[in-house]
Amino acid sequence: MNETLIRVRDMVPDHLQSWLVAALAAAGGVLIALLVHRLLFSILLRIAGSSDSEADNLVVRQLARPAKWAMVALGIVLVAREIPLLGSAWEKVAAFVMPALIGWMAIAIMSAFVKSVEQHLDLEAVDNLRARQRQTRLRIISRIATFVIIFVTVGLMLLSIPGVRDIGVTLMASAGLAALAVGAAAQPALKSLIAGVQMALTEPIRLGDAVIIGGEWGWIEDIRTTYVVVKVWDERRLVVPTSKFLDEIFQNWTKTTAQLLGTVYLYVDPATSLDPIRAKFMELVESNERWDGRVKHMQVTELTRDAIEVRLLMTAKDSPTLYDLRCDIREALIQWLAATMPEAIVRSRVTSTGEDGSPVGAPSAEALAQLGNS
Repeated sequence: MNETLIRVRDMVPDHLQSWLVAALAAAGGVLIALLVHRLLFSILLRIAGSSDSEADNLVVRQLARPAKWAMVALGIVLVAREIPLLGSAWEKVAAFVMPALIGWMAIAIMSAFVKSVEQHLDLEAVDNLRARQRQTRLRIISRIATFVIIFVTVGLMLLSIPGVRDIGVTLMASAGLAALAVGAAAQPALKSLIAGVQMALTEPIRLGDAVIIGGEWGWIEDIRTTYVVVKVWDERRLVVPTSKFLDEIFQNWTKTTAQLLGTVYLYVDPATSLDPIRAKFMELVESNERWDGRVKHMQVTELTRDAIEVRLLMTAKDSPTLYDLRCDIREALIQWLAATMPEAIVRSRVTSTGEDGSPVGAPSAEALAQLGNS
């Protein structure tokens, strides 16, 4: 075996032997690092699996991939300390690779933290305002932090390239002009980024809020640093710039609570008795499971020559439930009126007049005179 290795070594040119040794040493360091990583994370997964919290498993899974490449880099560093040729080669790429690994680890740790916190949020609760508030803050702040980490990481990686470093020094010599140019070019991006920070602090909207913007009604599905995704009731998605929620007026139906008050308008004949309608409305609302038990009220809000406008008030726990409740009450009352009180349905009255201008069917002037004389 030794003779075979010696013959192989003699076949390799002298100037390549040192590179071959460095490559074999680096491969050995990488192999040992992978074995250590696999052993270490198998132990961590067992420890995390034995606990009742799912957050431990999530953190270990999130850190597995970046830690794997960090261990590989550590193995190469340890081997490079003993082999000068490998050390000189590593020094040329270390300034480029190490910031990338550190940035990756930072993003993985932050993502694991955010997901572990979100697992403890009860978003299925009836009153999930606080949970949605925390979720929105976490999402926005984590995305801003991710942007900052990536920006700093890329900057450190570029500074390791001599050509880019020289360009940076040249730009610093004309910092005033460069600042104006960069500021003008990056104004939309900076405006959106600042709007994202402001939205995280002021919270005009949260994930899951019911809003009306641009004439469309829907829910806040996702909040990014530069735009917001609104899921419209018919499954369409509106992509709205973040600054639009700060610069323009919009309706937020769940800003302080998801509970809402809704109306149903009913038009009946002026001669209709309203007490039976009121009693039926109260019965329908109280028997409907979508009503939250807060408000049920009936008012006459308008009277015209042909109809009475009746406003029916009712409440529900959120906007989708309120919409369904209004539809239920409207349909049930219309069917009940048609079956029980058809005379309450609004109708137009047409009166015909004779040649003397009196309504047809009414007593004539002569008849009235004779009646008065008799």
